[in-house]
Amino acid sequence: MGRHAHSPEPAGRRQVEAMAAYGVPEADIARVLGVDPKTLRKHYRDELDTGSIKANSKIAESLYKKAMGDGPQSVTACIFWLKTRAHWKETTVQEHIGDVGPITRIQRIIIAPPPRGADGQLLGPLEAKVPPLLEHVES
Repeated sequence: MGRHAHSPEPAGRRQVEAMAAYGVPEADIARVLGVDPKTLRKHYRDELDTGSIKANSKIAESLYKKAMGDGPQSVTACIFWLKTRAHWKETTVQEHIGDVGPITRIQRIIIAPPPRGADGQLLGPLEAKVPPLLEHVES
């Protein structure tokens, strides 16, 4: 005996669209419905295609509303929006000014707080405790 032809129902269509919106893989959606992945794609192509589009639209709307609002969430939402949609990025600029030769070594040093006595006073001059951040080495 052969299998019965699959007949989609409205509840199943909503379920497929929701799972596609959540990012559930098609093979998993097919397993939940008890159909082959090919059958899923044949009968639910529109729901699979539009589920994630509708979810992205809702999330974008929510983010947009947060970005247009007030408070700390709006700042975070604005930054995210501008980085992803307006292609803004954070950059670090390092400048070398002067004619002292090329920088041949850059060293990262994590500096601990200077030692203090029991009275809280520094133990010696502060300048002596801080190594230079950039070093020029003559060839």
